[in-house]
Amino acid sequence: MMKKRYSTYIPILLICIDLLLINTALFFINDKEYLNLPFLGYINLYWIISSVITQLYKFQRHYNYFKLLSLLITHFFIFVLGFFSFFSIFREGEIVNNQTKVLVTLISCITLFRFLFLFALKKYRAQGNNFRKVVIIGHDKSAVKLAETFTKEKELGYEFLGYFSDKITSTTDQYLGDLKRYEDYILLHDVDEIYCSLTELKKKHIKKIKKFANRYNRVVKLIPNANELYNKNVVTEYYEDSLLVLKVKKMPFEFVENRIAKRVFDIIFSFFVCVFIISWLYPIIWIIIKLESKGPAIFKQKREGLNGNEFICYKFRSMHINSQADKISATKNDTRVTKFGSFLRRTSLDEVPQFFNVLLGDMSVVGPRPHMNEHSKQFDKEVLNYMKRKSVKPGITGLAQVSGYRGEIRKNSDIVNRVRFDVFYIENWSLNLDFKIILKTFLHMFKTEEKAY
Repeated sequence: MMKKRYSTYIPILLICIDLLLINTALFFINDKEYLNLPFLGYINLYWIISSVITQLYKFQRHYNYFKLLSLLITHFFIFVLGFFSFFSIFREGEIVNNQTKVLVTLISCITLFRFLFLFALKKYRAQGNNFRKVVIIGHDKSAVKLAETFTKEKELGYEFLGYFSDKITSTTDQYLGDLKRYEDYILLHDVDEIYCSLTELKKKHIKKIKKFANRYNRVVKLIPNANELYNKNVVTEYYEDSLLVLKVKKMPFEFVENRIAKRVFDIIFSFFVCVFIISWLYPIIWIIIKLESKGPAIFKQKREGLNGNEFICYKFRSMHINSQADKISATKNDTRVTKFGSFLRRTSLDEVPQFFNVLLGDMSVVGPRPHMNEHSKQFDKEVLNYMKRKSVKPGITGLAQVSGYRGEIRKNSDIVNRVRFDVFYIENWSLNLDFKIILKTFLHMFKTEEKAY
């Protein structure tokens, strides 16, 4: 099962409280007769958009009060421009009365709240709560300095466990073993973050550690040496303002704004499909299935979802009732598949009920397809990066499916290539990519594919 990171809920909490403060200031300070819903919608949406631009909710453990202040100043500058630009076509009082008073109040309230929140969070972490377990692979002066920072600065919320290195001996304090022993230790002690010294480790070591971290959803950060060239796959982080650490390529779904945007899109799109398509299509398909064969029209199956958690996946039943439905996928000329079921599978209409899974929050419109639990357990052991698929919600359709990798898995390369496309999707996600995949899925419904059975 994927390791959960509860700190990811902090940005969600912050954005909800900030929006609450904004709307409270507008409601109580402004005269109610001047307040209208279009403006409320605009100002809430603009706050979210501007926070994406400034990365206001990119909340890092090493942030200090000065970093928070500079981030708020940048964000409020952009927000104020948007706030007053709305009134470029309105006079004072037509939409909001006492504009300046409202703006100063909400800025003051949000700033005060954010500083109090950071203060409380640091105190909470200093007491040993909400901490991350870390190890350092490699040993040099920068690694030692970083370890000292973790040990002394308790408010950062790190528990330093020790070093893995071929250059130090077992007599050295906090020595955990040589470079061959880190994998078992990290899994056994549930380590969250792995810091790698680029002075000691070679490229092949770094590559191996990255693959291991991707498989088990661990964070990898690099401790650079003076001669190391930085590239686009890393971002810089500073501890105590002088100690530089490089974090390996930040994934799109690590940003709370992206997760919110994807969830909002999922809800709107699925609601539209349910109201305008499923509302009339569902009864028709239900009647045909019931007339053709005995059994329920909806097939329910346990699948693995986000972080490996199980959920009930809904599909229109395309097979006769059989005891192998949860163990064996459909094959070519499968006698279990009904005539109408064959049509449903070719057109992907059997997946339509999964829009209810999306509304329930178990799935997304676009994402890696969920596999049967039996198959998922097998692929966990055999396929590189398979577990990385579980870092996002499974989808009704996905990049692998529109790229020709759908249906039966006949050979190992089928699942390997499917995972390769899934990982590419996770690392390069955008709403624009989702739109393209949805469009391709719609076009593929009218094509006859080799594995569409």
